[in-house]
Amino acid sequence: MTKPMHTTNCFNTFIRVAEDCSARTGEEPPPRAGRPTVAGLQYAMIVNAPYAHTSDDVIFATSAQGRELGAKATKSERNAARAEFFSRGQACMRASGLGKRYGWGVHADREGRVAIYAADSESYQALSHDSKLTQTRAMRSKRG
Repeated sequence: MTKPMHTTNCFNTFIRVAEDCSARTGEEPPPRAGRPTVAGLQYAMIVNAPYAHTSDDVIFATSAQGRELGAKATKSERNAARAEFFSRGQACMRASGLGKRYGWGVHADREGRVAIYAADSESYQALSHDSKLTQTRAMRSKRG
C-alpha cells in the first residue's frame, strides 16, 4: 500500500506578510550561532532562483531531512526521502519566517513556482492588489 502524498504547493497565489510582522521592508534572515536558519536557507534558495522552485522543493530542501542528504545522494535516494517527507502533511510557505518575521511576500505562479517580494516594493503592492491571485497572509507569530 502506498502512502498518500501531501503537498505545500499553491498556484496563482500571493502570500502577504503576517499582520503582526515587525519588518516594514524585506530583510535577509540573519544566521544564528554562525549557521543559517531555515528562513535564511529558504531566502537564499528563492532569491537566487526566482520562479525556479515550487514550495515543495523549497520546504523539502531546507528541512532537516533534505539537508542531511547532501550533494552525493542519488536521485532515487532523494526521491525516496522526499516521498517519505511528504507522506505526512508539512507546514507551507505561510508558516515560513520570511512572511512571519522578515517582511517578504511569496508569490506562487500558475505552475506553483515561487518568488519573494519585499513588503515595501512596488511589485509587492501590485501583487497584493491583483484580483486574479488568491490572496492570503503568512501566519501570525502571536495569538490573538
